Amino acid sequence: MTDLTGKVAFITGAARGQGRSHALALARAGAAVVATDCCAQIPTVPYPMSTPDDLAETVAGVEEAGGRGIGVVADVRSRDQLDDAVRQGVDAFGRIDVVIANAGVAQGFPEEETHSPGQIWDDYLAVNLTGAWNTIQATAPVLVEGGRGGSVILINSTSGLKGMSRGDARSDAYTAAKHGQLGLMKAYALELGPHGIRVNCVHPTAVATPMIENPAMKAWVEHNLPRVPSRFGDAMHAGRLQPEEISAAVLWLASDAAKHVTGVSLPVDAGFAVV
Repeated sequence: MTDLTGKVAFITGAARGQGRSHALALARAGAAVVATDCCAQIPTVPYPMSTPDDLAETVAGVEEAGGRGIGVVADVRSRDQLDDAVRQGVDAFGRIDVVIANAGVAQGFPEEETHSPGQIWDDYLAVNLTGAWNTIQATAPVLVEGGRGGSVILINSTSGLKGMSRGDARSDAYTAAKHGQLGLMKAYALELGPHGIRVNCVHPTAVATPMIENPAMKAWVEHNLPRVPSRFGDAMHAGRLQPEEISAAVLWLASDAAKHVTGVSLPVDAGFAVV
């Protein structure tokens, strides 16, 4: 049984989906949780995004799981908002030990395209890549000053391990951003390693969350199904995974069981990346 009693986790994109699952898993293990999300719609994202009510539901779930939690509305594209969220977390709980950079937006085809490829590219890189960098930048000083080590976990994708882009701006930007996260992970594993802080990537395959289960993503998959050699299959024929299955890997990386694991890309994908 993983024991994170006394630890504090800072999680972005925590209002629903994987972020909520990670928050609940860490709370059940005894951690306090600072749950953040932008809780607003980005116009270029072709599916509904989270709301303040979603974030409040995550915090309520953390408390029901026996943990302590606060919710902070913060957009990962804004370093100032993340800095404020970190301050609120430290004011509430006194420390941060685990950072989960989970916030992200996925590709998909809207019913009608109203945005330029350049705007889509800018927004998707801003969330998926700059957002991860902002999260590390905002939390690393607190981890270092704490002097207790820590774990930084970037929630990446199998799109960070193979070329999943299919020529449209959203998937191009998503794939580029997830590959860019690998560089950040490796650089910060070296930068923060002397302080006992580990930095790793988790690479899920498709997960049953609102980011994946929506008409825009369905349209994208159906369009590209005949154009992908593997037809989006995986080695284990598992299909979409559940958020809790990714959270199990996150929980391990957050724990002392992985205290010497850093600079690692960990696929949780039923072998999708090797097909």
